[in-house]
Amino acid sequence: MPPNTTATTGDKPGKSGRKKGRKARLVVLVLVLAIIGGIAYGAYWSISTVRASFPQTKGSITLDGLSGPVDVKRDGNGIPQIYASSDEDLFMAQGYVQAQDRFYEMDVRRHMTSGRLSEMFGKDQVKDDEFLRTLGWDRVAKKEYDTKLSASTKKYLQAYAKGVNAYLQGKDGKDISLEYAALGFVNDYKPAQWTPVDSVSWLKAMAWDLRGNMQDEIDRALMTSRLGPKQIADLYPDYPYSRNKAIVQEGQYNALAKTFEQNGSSSTSGTSGASSTSGTSGTSGSGATGTSSSASAGSALTSQLSGLYKVLDNVPTAVGVNGQGIGSNSWVVAGDHTITGKPLLANDPHLSASLPSVWYQMGLHCRTVSSKCQYDVTGYTFAGMPGVVIGHNQDIAWGMTNSGVDVTDLYLEKVSGDGYLYDGTVRPFKTREETIKVAGGKSKTIVVRQTADGMPLLSDRDDELVTVGKKATVNTAAPDRGDGYGIALRWTALDPGTSMDAVFAMDRASNWSDFRSAAALFDVPSQNLVYADKNNIGYTLPGKIPTRAKKDDGSIPAPGWDSSYKWTGYIPQDALPYEYNPQRGYIVTANQAVIDKDKYPYTLTTDWGYGTRSQRITDLIESKIRGGGKISTDDMRQMQLDNSSEIAKLLVPKLLKIDIRDKDVRGAKAVREAQDLLEGWDYTQDADSAAAAYFNSVWRNILKLAFGNKLPKELRVEGQCLWVDPVNSTGPADETNKVRECGERAADQAQPDGGDRWFEVVRNLMDDQKSDWWSTPKSLTRPGASDNRDDLFKRAMIDARWELTAKLGKDIDTWSWGRLHRLFLKNQTLGTDGPAFVKYILNRGPWKLSGGEATVNATGWNAAGGYGVVWVPSMRMVVNLDDLDKSKWINLTGASGHAYSAHYTDQTSKWVKGELLDWNFSDKAVDENTSDTLVLKP
Repeated sequence: MPPNTTATTGDKPGKSGRKKGRKARLVVLVLVLAIIGGIAYGAYWSISTVRASFPQTKGSITLDGLSGPVDVKRDGNGIPQIYASSDEDLFMAQGYVQAQDRFYEMDVRRHMTSGRLSEMFGKDQVKDDEFLRTLGWDRVAKKEYDTKLSASTKKYLQAYAKGVNAYLQGKDGKDISLEYAALGFVNDYKPAQWTPVDSVSWLKAMAWDLRGNMQDEIDRALMTSRLGPKQIADLYPDYPYSRNKAIVQEGQYNALAKTFEQNGSSSTSGTSGASSTSGTSGTSGSGATGTSSSASAGSALTSQLSGLYKVLDNVPTAVGVNGQGIGSNSWVVAGDHTITGKPLLANDPHLSASLPSVWYQMGLHCRTVSSKCQYDVTGYTFAGMPGVVIGHNQDIAWGMTNSGVDVTDLYLEKVSGDGYLYDGTVRPFKTREETIKVAGGKSKTIVVRQTADGMPLLSDRDDELVTVGKKATVNTAAPDRGDGYGIALRWTALDPGTSMDAVFAMDRASNWSDFRSAAALFDVPSQNLVYADKNNIGYTLPGKIPTRAKKDDGSIPAPGWDSSYKWTGYIPQDALPYEYNPQRGYIVTANQAVIDKDKYPYTLTTDWGYGTRSQRITDLIESKIRGGGKISTDDMRQMQLDNSSEIAKLLVPKLLKIDIRDKDVRGAKAVREAQDLLEGWDYTQDADSAAAAYFNSVWRNILKLAFGNKLPKELRVEGQCLWVDPVNSTGPADETNKVRECGERAADQAQPDGGDRWFEVVRNLMDDQKSDWWSTPKSLTRPGASDNRDDLFKRAMIDARWELTAKLGKDIDTWSWGRLHRLFLKNQTLGTDGPAFVKYILNRGPWKLSGGEATVNATGWNAAGGYGVVWVPSMRMVVNLDDLDKSKWINLTGASGHAYSAHYTDQTSKWVKGELLDWNFSDKAVDENTSDTLVLKP
């Protein structure tokens, strides 16, 4: 053992954990050893190698730096509750314990945030590192640490790092995690010491995945190569405020918003992406592709943004799906409507499925809360970061969903030599060199260029972006193209902030006022925060949210050479929407509009989620209230599991009226048999539902026929090819003049993804039987063509029948949604790109899931790419403010990041079934449910 870390008594995991996982581990290890015996690696992995990194959970360990003993109590699921007598001891122990369970995950995360993945995984990661170095997350995090964070936050970060490093000291890679043993086959990588900045950087990665409408901004511009302004507007409809209610509906907005409401002004209020996209044709509107001093939306801009998308798509995800499809549910119900008479709060963030889960459950408890030791908090945090991000303390509870506010803008830059054009003057770029070390290869040096206000030139990271600018089509108002146009990024997270201060302030908050003050520090990423204490409920929107000139709403790329398109400031914190104890008695946030655009003077975004989930949750709450019932903790859980398909309610009545006749449909009997599944279906997408399987296949094929086949290749699924008119063709379509064009986007990122934006698109077109969207040329369907809605629906029903026959078999009695809609959990490094036998060791699944796209139980799938699960409720929790020990929680996987630990995926089967675990908080409840106790001694 290292000199400052001494095991005095106890063993590795407790007996309960060993019994639970021993049989499975031995069976798998026999298989693993047999496989490895025939692999060129020639290594012999014994049981001791696999078990070497399992944490000690009993007895005692001596750690230098502690001022007093710390107790680490783990329950039967390995979830730790830490008890200490000072803040520094508490967070030092947190660092030690998280490193015990998840250090490999922590190490990968810090290499991602600092653009150093190549040091671990070799030359294949160089492109990712180049882009991440250009963004400079770790550089911004260091500035935050040096100049923005409070002295107490720095003290906690230092204590946390000290705990991590105490765990690392004296350990070889194989003693830390099985993955390091695998890496040892190909390089000699050894983990370095943890630093406070490593923890701060993680918030930048989180912010990147929750960055708002940047993807929509790119997609709208890409669409201009094939679609006109009216068509693009059809695909980005207005938010349905009258049908799907905004979060803030009554009570307090702010003084400025009240004045605005009284005056009836709406000159700068948020609009949907549809209205602003008129600028993409050069007819009106704003942005880089309008007529006002900007480049036209020609093939060059499309190529530039396509190249940018490829770069973005390769950036590893932190918590989401590269900005696409990320949602979440949270809601809070006042005591007037609950069984206990006290509030209930629910939260289930929807994020990418990963193994281990992005969340880490734990409790942080001061034995006596005082000025010396201020915390008694429990909930979910990230491995590698001190504190608790979502959860409750002894007084309050809170949850988060992504607000989706627009905090990123792309700018076209007129590059001229070593500078860029700005209001007629060439300004020099700020430059820095970055050296990327590569495991097993030569280092690479890159030059990062930034504008004066800190915008990195993303186009420097892709050769295609450099060359296509030379061919840019421009109008007379734009500057001469010269060497081409670059693409720069303006993003709030590239400025130092105070979000780490906010985490600790929320953990300490004891009332609404404290919580609002803490939330104001949470500048990036901007999140919807719901709140409850024993007597009150609330909502607040924090964040650093930019304001823009009237001509620019941030919906499409803007011309960087014109200062009138720059950000004009930030919305004042006291002008951001909030709500406290609304009369209706509940608050729902599920990525819908924060506030009605006619009641607020600022543009928050042009790209809200469309409110399908939020309105369904609202309807479930209202139905309970209207029926005179009171809501229980289990009612909240059941709401989280709601599988109802809102698009099915709209479409199925129409589909049942479609006449499938023998004379015009091959295999009509089989198609009618599938159609009959929809008769009497309750629109619930349970895993065993054949009707849900067939409907979702019909929905997928409707989207493909009506929209997907008409989108540019940059948005379609990679490798899916069509015969289409050339981009620059004019005149009527000519079946003899087609070109073969193949999609370029990853299957889980392609369009149409089938989310609730597409619900709204189809809803708006339903009454127009002759819309051009329902028209499908003969070349894009088999056989025949459609020129009206019902013909296209019929074609989709036929195609769906034969698609499912191929996937699930001829006998529809064997069909089920879960056979299509499956979850695979993959280790996010070696589990996706490692050798096959390593993937076998590290990955788990599949599980057949209920739920679906834009349902409350949002097990998301991408309709363009297939039926597999893309994102999930990454955890679920329900907090009972009457008795905190009656609160419930669950994680997607388990506490441990060690393959074959009993706690690697021990919560997953319960998560799949919709079960929740008891969430122990009081000393008594924790003690009664403690399986293992480890004492950390000074």
